[in-house]
Amino acid sequence: MLGFRISGISFFAILLWVSSFFFTPAANALTPVKLYDLSYTSCPSEITEGAYVGSGDLGANNCFLVRGKAKNMSGKTVVDADVFGRIYDANGNSAMENRGRIGSIAEVPPGVSDFEIRISVSASQPTPLTLKQFKASGFASKVRPYYYDDFEN
Repeated sequence: MLGFRISGISFFAILLWVSSFFFTPAANALTPVKLYDLSYTSCPSEITEGAYVGSGDLGANNCFLVRGKAKNMSGKTVVDADVFGRIYDANGNSAMENRGRIGSIAEVPPGVSDFEIRISVSASQPTPLTLKQFKASGFASKVRPYYYDDFEN
């Protein structure tokens, strides 16, 4: 009787293992996006108007828009692309200490597209800023449901 039970369990385990080759869920693996032609400008007044420009005891911040090109070679739209990079001030000091993630791009279509990210840098850090090692990675489908306007319970 024990032999029948072990063989039944083994058969069921093998059946599950074999069926996993045919019924696999879609993978939402990270898709890399190349970022290049980077530049920045001061935020226009309509973006900074009414915005909080202080950061506690640290003082005021300057608002900048980082712009560039995003190259998505996956052939599919990438969503929720997190942008990583290093930003240095005129003295070579990190303008965003302990922060590798700069922001996010909601959607990157296949091919080359423009992107823009708003950042805040302490007003005590001198310009010009230097933008280095920028890259992004996102997903093939939405992974942050509460992040979207079309989210329904």
